[in-house]
Amino acid sequence: MVQKEKELGIGRKKFNMDPVKGIRYLTEHKLLTPDVQDIAQFLYKGEGLNKTAIGTYLGERDPINLQVLQAFVDCHEFANLNLVQALRQFLWSFRLPGEAQKIDRMMETFATRYCLCNPGVFQSTDTCYVLSFSIIMLNTSLHNPNVRDRPPFERFVSMNRGINDGSDLPEEQLRNLFDSIKSEPFSIPEDDGNDLTHTFFNPDREGWLLKLGGRVKTWKRRWFILTDSCLYYFEFTTDKEPRGIIPLENLSVQKVDDPKKPVVLPGALQPQLSRPEDKGLQDGWRRQGGRGQARVLPDLGLQRRGAGPVDQGHSSQHHPCPLL
Repeated sequence: MVQKEKELGIGRKKFNMDPVKGIRYLTEHKLLTPDVQDIAQFLYKGEGLNKTAIGTYLGERDPINLQVLQAFVDCHEFANLNLVQALRQFLWSFRLPGEAQKIDRMMETFATRYCLCNPGVFQSTDTCYVLSFSIIMLNTSLHNPNVRDRPPFERFVSMNRGINDGSDLPEEQLRNLFDSIKSEPFSIPEDDGNDLTHTFFNPDREGWLLKLGGRVKTWKRRWFILTDSCLYYFEFTTDKEPRGIIPLENLSVQKVDDPKKPVVLPGALQPQLSRPEDKGLQDGWRRQGGRGQARVLPDLGLQRRGAGPVDQGHSSQHHPCPLL
């Protein structure tokens, strides 16, 4: 159970960095089935997931993503909600991507679901689709501080004339929608507490390492953070998002003949992470079987935040690889 929770935590972090790779990790580790309903429920519950990442995944046009989008929207129950109430619920469950085509697919799927839950409210799904966009635009016009011209109700009515299969929507219905948006704007998910920031706030270790690239075989200096049995690497210490993640579960350390890379972290699963006693083994380390390799710079040890190099516990010397 503990191991499963660790893997689930790793999967969520991978999803927040790269949704497609995160879902692949979760399915490969049997934490999710490949079934679109299972994936959609996982995204709908959203525990520990970045809502921007959810929107990114739902917005892709690959067949599996389109099926998950449909199943995700079907998780929502819109019965007996007016259109603004339904939009509030829907737009809070993820963050809309910026691309127009992705938004179009999402809103079309939403409109179909809303009309299914509320038959007879609109003549067609096209009416719901057009009015939904009109409401989102109204929200921006009424509450964006950069917009000076606030549209009155009469303009909102004029914008939506004839959209109900050639006829007008009841003015009372439009008034209720207009007043709802005017009194309370849409809440936009900000991912407070669900992004990776808190993960890196108090790491176990941090410092500069050299990492060998996966495609271009050159060594690059990267800032590494160790936390929750995962190694994250950044291009700069000020970056908010890591460039990659290396899980450190079930690894062992082996001595190799190359003096420049005397420590190996195999990519294949091993029963435990062993700790070398020989100081020479702590001068560098390499990861195999993944995208790249990593070794510690000779003069830089991974450090606790705000502290000096960490003592290995075997001598008074500070060695450059306290991870092990």
